[in-house]
Amino acid sequence: MKLTKIHAREILDSRGNPTVEVTLNGTTARGISPSGASTGEKEAVELRDGDPERYNGKGVEKAVKGINVEVGKSVTGLSFEGQQAFDDHIIGLDGTENKSRLGANAMLAASIAFARASAVAKGIPLYRQLVEREGYVMPVPCMNVINGGRHSDNNIDFQEFMIAPHNAPSFKESIRMGEAVFHSLRSLLKAKGYYTGVGDEGGFAPNLSSNEEAVQIIMEAIHIAGFAPGKDISLCLDPATSEMWNNGKYEFYKSSKERITTDEMIGFWEGWLKEYPIILLEDGLGENDWEGWKKLTSLLGDKVELVGDDIFCTNPSIIQQGIDQGIANSVLIKLNQIGTVSETLKAVELAQKNGYNCFISHRSGETEDTTIADLVVATGAGHIKTGSGCRSERVSKFNQLLRIEEELGDRASFAGINTFYKKL
Repeated sequence: MKLTKIHAREILDSRGNPTVEVTLNGTTARGISPSGASTGEKEAVELRDGDPERYNGKGVEKAVKGINVEVGKSVTGLSFEGQQAFDDHIIGLDGTENKSRLGANAMLAASIAFARASAVAKGIPLYRQLVEREGYVMPVPCMNVINGGRHSDNNIDFQEFMIAPHNAPSFKESIRMGEAVFHSLRSLLKAKGYYTGVGDEGGFAPNLSSNEEAVQIIMEAIHIAGFAPGKDISLCLDPATSEMWNNGKYEFYKSSKERITTDEMIGFWEGWLKEYPIILLEDGLGENDWEGWKKLTSLLGDKVELVGDDIFCTNPSIIQQGIDQGIANSVLIKLNQIGTVSETLKAVELAQKNGYNCFISHRSGETEDTTIADLVVATGAGHIKTGSGCRSERVSKFNQLLRIEEELGDRASFAGINTFYKKL
């Protein structure tokens, strides 16, 4: 594809913070970069202006200028054979290990825009542009119904409590089931006198008596909605324990202030897995607790999908280290952690080749960009998290998946429980 024009602009994400949007060749093919609140230390780096007079220092005019001036001069008039060639070109222009000079936020927006423009040029959907398959798998939506941690101002330490409506014939029915529980949960929280406002990712953010009450009240909402926990709808957790890691121990920093060891944290999860129908545990330990991760995987790796997020950062070289050391059995996939579409696809390929699951994910600072919906279908990853059952930047991904499922017709199958490492 020959590039005739590339243009970046500063727009806003779901938290009202600036981010980068890029369009190519004067078309409506655009890419927008999201932003995370709890981030891994080894993530590709966003470029922010640092000017306290504009958006509290979070402006992205430098990143925008880098695309419009430097990248623009470099790529305009050139033809690229494919996504890899374009991404390699801008990676070379940046010239840093962590994409800090041009900014991963700018580079990802450009990379997504190229993928979309390529699909437009060919007259095919984005998921086909990313990976061409005979048939595609629609994902289980893992919906974040209670927010805690860095994603809310409540007293819950763990960041995400999710439901996975897996016992369904289609994605369309799975979403209906998830929304039924979401609305039952709202009514239940209200009846108990709890706050029903939502956090960064659209899940409810009440103050509760304990972290465990979040699980218990979700279980009750599943029953009220007419479903069987564990059979129809199971639980997934992302406690984001890197945020709890403090001088070699895990601190319940929003509730009890209790500090526990790695072995005690592993024992904590083992107890919850026995008590509740939890089929996925993301970041059960912190990103720097590699020895702990080995123990966790050895003890629980045949009982639950253990997803590495902060520890892997969607980085193929780090993922390989985890594979070599027997850490986790699944990888969280976030486009902006690595910074380009082609590197993201490499991370997925590496994980799947080595028998690891891939869990496609949004960020807490999201946009209307729906690329991850096409990505989860393209890669056959089988499950996605993009927030709760409300907020347009979250449900836009669900709506795109509904469109894709309708378009595919009998070429689409629904992942269901076979998505998860643990087979119920």
